[in-house]
Amino acid sequence: MKKTNNLRIETINPLLSPAQLFTDFPMTEKANTTVADGRDAINAILRGEDSRLIGIIGPCSIHDRDAALDYAKKLSALSEKVADKMFLVMRMYFEKPRTTIGWRGLITDPHLDGSYDIEGGLKLARNLLIEISEMGLPVASEVLDPIIPQYISDLISWSAIGARTTESQTHRNMASGLSMPVGFKNGTDGNMDIAVNALESAMHSHSFIGLDENGKNCILNTTGNDAVHIILRGGHNGPNYYEENVELAEDKMKALGLNPAIIVDCSHANSGKEWRKQERVLRSIVDQKAYGRKSLVGFMLESNLFEGSQKIPSDIKTLEYGVSITDACIGWDDTEKMIWSAYGKL
Repeated sequence: MKKTNNLRIETINPLLSPAQLFTDFPMTEKANTTVADGRDAINAILRGEDSRLIGIIGPCSIHDRDAALDYAKKLSALSEKVADKMFLVMRMYFEKPRTTIGWRGLITDPHLDGSYDIEGGLKLARNLLIEISEMGLPVASEVLDPIIPQYISDLISWSAIGARTTESQTHRNMASGLSMPVGFKNGTDGNMDIAVNALESAMHSHSFIGLDENGKNCILNTTGNDAVHIILRGGHNGPNYYEENVELAEDKMKALGLNPAIIVDCSHANSGKEWRKQERVLRSIVDQKAYGRKSLVGFMLESNLFEGSQKIPSDIKTLEYGVSITDACIGWDDTEKMIWSAYGKL
């Protein structure tokens, strides 16, 4: 009989279970409080019970533990100073969707060399999440691989479903069972209906195959997620953070019986992928918010210790510290100026 299975699988390696990772890197009391309080605050803002503006701020992707911790310390200090008007959350993206090929993120390739030490990546990511949560700073991340949330989602206060996966039934199912608020981005072409359909799907219960904490295959039955919302990130036809775009998103959410809650991504197509233009997007959001646009509840900002981006060199030791290896980011000094400028207008 001819072999018909695993013809293109080179190796199959065992992976530690979520339960084992929890044992190796346990949740602490301080981290638990940060996550739970962060989720509560974000939920209150989404429901309109808290008028503060959510700021999801941080590197396009995390690739360096030390730089991530340095950034977190700065953001944590700033967060305390603006807490009466803004609720700041650190962007901690460990997975990167690729249009074709490229580095897929810290969890998949933590050594940046194509060695794909996924188990090492999971350990590094979980430890980082604990360390940053210990600072009292809540964390946000994108959910991409459907298995990875079982290992780290207990430490995440807010998550996003990206433009490339918003239309995926797998991700809609997953979002319906996630314990934190989830934002769905509009499609890469700017189609908002894709995100609206995703909201409607994720609000309802689903059943699907997944892993339990012991790594055993099982059927997961969800209750549905009532904290889903739209993220406007622009599209091929241009930005969609203008008033008419926000009004359209409001109408579509109201039609689902949802309290309109919209977060705007200052990067990607809204800035034309020109990282310096994130400032003008944030300025527009704050102006709209100041003039009474209650549905605008937050913004996303791609920011790092230093501005710009760099390619991954053949010699990893020559990487510039605190500079993105994916999308270009604004530097910390400009980030701080932008946040204080926004704060003064709210």
